[in-house]
Amino acid sequence: MDSANMYRNGGARMQYDVLREYACRDHSDPVRLNAYVSYDARRAKVDYDYRKKAEGFHSVLRDIGFKVIIKEVKWYEDIDEEGKMTLVPKANADLDLAVDALLQSENLDRVLLASGDGDFVQVVRALQNKGCRVEVVALDNVSSALRQEADSFMSGYLIPNLIPTPTPAPEWGQVGSWVRGWCYYYDDTKGIGFMRYLSRIDKNLWLTDKRKYPDSPFETSFFHFSKLQDESLTNRLPSRDFIFEFRLAASERGPDKLNATDIRLVSEL
Repeated sequence: MDSANMYRNGGARMQYDVLREYACRDHSDPVRLNAYVSYDARRAKVDYDYRKKAEGFHSVLRDIGFKVIIKEVKWYEDIDEEGKMTLVPKANADLDLAVDALLQSENLDRVLLASGDGDFVQVVRALQNKGCRVEVVALDNVSSALRQEADSFMSGYLIPNLIPTPTPAPEWGQVGSWVRGWCYYYDDTKGIGFMRYLSRIDKNLWLTDKRKYPDSPFETSFFHFSKLQDESLTNRLPSRDFIFEFRLAASERGPDKLNATDIRLVSEL
């Protein structure tokens, strides 16, 4: 897990226990759980709140079972276009993550990389050449090259409860709850479509069509274009690149049918 990348790109409230659950689905054994975090020791000396929050965050990760690998922030002098000198912080853990992943891959069947950084494309290829299946989970600003290179990509917004929804109750997937999904079908002439969302963390993520596969962990919900906060997006639907957040409502079409309402865009891949 590239903690800095996830935090900067929508993961400030990410639930790390859910990330572990997703990584270990299908009764997988977590051989390694590495979390690469940045830490500004210089700031920690003068900022008690920063130090307390950072140490608390590291403790939470360790409680869940992560090995916390701290990359200390280093400050470098930089001269801008006007000739003014400023101090610039840098704490890049990419090399550490890449080396560890390759060295530890001998004992792994599957590697889940939590990062959207395109610098890891070559690392993904190297892991695949070693026989590992590589999955990527990321949030905003995801490298398209990284998405294409991975054996599977999942937007973290789609994983139930990984990023808290506006109202945590009812539970994800129940009537009245907020979920996130994408539009897989839209009829522009009628102004209607269907959203697909992951209802639970499950081993069978490839079973996306509930009509063909009753055991699919994915569900669908009907919507009318008027339920979109930004109706101009209909010109680009259907699309896997838009991640929507919406509230599930009961439908008149049947007791097992749901409607999507209050639909808003939360991320564009």
